[in-house]
Amino acid sequence: MTEIIRVDATAPDMGALKKAAMLLRQGEVVAIPTDTVYGLAANPFDAKAVEKVFALKGRAEMAPLLLLVDSVEMAAALGKNLPQKFFRLAQQFWPGPLTMVVEASQEIPSKVTAGTGTIGLRWPAAAIPVGLVRESGFAVTGTSANLTGKPACIAAEEVAREFGERLQMILDGGPSRDRMASTVLRIFDDTFEMVREGAVSREKIELAIRG
Repeated sequence: MTEIIRVDATAPDMGALKKAAMLLRQGEVVAIPTDTVYGLAANPFDAKAVEKVFALKGRAEMAPLLLLVDSVEMAAALGKNLPQKFFRLAQQFWPGPLTMVVEASQEIPSKVTAGTGTIGLRWPAAAIPVGLVRESGFAVTGTSANLTGKPACIAAEEVAREFGERLQMILDGGPSRDRMASTVLRIFDDTFEMVREGAVSREKIELAIRG
């Protein structure tokens, strides 16, 4: 049976975070609220946990997973050959709803990158995912908590309906403000590609890069 724990989104109970972190270390998947929509958190360095995420979403292992971090330093350790614009955008929009797809470090398993050699990184402006990362001691997956092709879930009740009893735990931080997901950028040395325009507009990105 899925355990649903109500957690204050701004000041989450450490006991709940510790319990969720323990599940992640055991290879389980936990649904969590972020500053955008609900996500599926798992240990990206546990191959079976990553397989569970793909299976839950009904998603082919053809696209890299998003990882949530708790600092620019953690993100930098998970990427390599990061261009200066990565740090400029991180300074401007992190913590916040911007995901940057960069070259992945050798530390990242190929299952997580789906063989692309790239990884999406985001530092969310939300206490629950950041607290979970810190309690776990590693970045966690943050792909949206929904079946592939369906709208993202913005409340714990929606997550529970979507996945039934297939999740060990849902941290219920209340409803998201809307269904707008993070903006996703693919970062190159001399340019960027807007993979998905979300909460951060292209105009704001271009202004930040121009400095």
